[in-house]
Amino acid sequence: MELNVTVEGQGYPILCLHGHPGSGRSMRVFTQHLSKRFRTIAPDLRGYGQSKTRQDFVMTDHLNDLERVLDRYAIERGLILGWSLGGILALELAVKYPKRFSGLILVATAGRPWSGHPPVSLQDNVYTGIAALINSIKPGWDWNIETFAKRSLFRHLIQQHTPSAYQYIADDAIYAFLNTSPAANRALNTAMRGGYTRVQGYEKIDCPCLMLAGEADRHISAISSLETAEALPNCESKVYPNTAHLLPWEIPTQILEDIDHWLEWHPEAIGATA
Repeated sequence: MELNVTVEGQGYPILCLHGHPGSGRSMRVFTQHLSKRFRTIAPDLRGYGQSKTRQDFVMTDHLNDLERVLDRYAIERGLILGWSLGGILALELAVKYPKRFSGLILVATAGRPWSGHPPVSLQDNVYTGIAALINSIKPGWDWNIETFAKRSLFRHLIQQHTPSAYQYIADDAIYAFLNTSPAANRALNTAMRGGYTRVQGYEKIDCPCLMLAGEADRHISAISSLETAEALPNCESKVYPNTAHLLPWEIPTQILEDIDHWLEWHPEAIGATA
């Protein structure tokens, strides 16, 4: 299928891949910054955002969809930035088409993701719904954060319960959740039950890579992120204390500064001469 894609800026192309649940809109924390110097391409993956479908599909269909996106925008070589599921797909793409990518930026992801998420209770779900609803009306309200959010599933997604983090949740997370299709849920769940994991084949990825992880991530543990980083031939990694799976929304300034510094040290990742 032809994906809905948001393109911003001009220059060297950066393919920005969102997680689950998510959409290209979820990547605005990155694209609004990077599009000032580069051309960012942020698709809604199949079954997410405006790339709607009711038909069942498998995870490898994402790779075929993304190959068509690269061809549609005449991207012969570019950099990939992937967050969570987007990082898993970035790794899969780079293994499949190693000559097509000059660098990988991987955020809260792993080739073999380990989860330390505790069981979800009825109270978790109720408080999450209440906190999300109130936050969509009054983002970052301290009373809502203290009364409901810190007792909801948000406590596993973020560690720094700041108004700015909850503003991102209001702006992008609720939209992502509401626009993730049942087909997308089934595809991911089926893949994970079947062992949709890998750490082999990474020797093909010889481009520079950057792995960023949250120390308290309960969805994809920092340990599994570091295992993937160690399996990649040319990967630097950084684990941020007091952050979790939504770390780009917790500490956006630091994350973006670290990405900028990494790009300065690895100009080959953006097609420049080292």
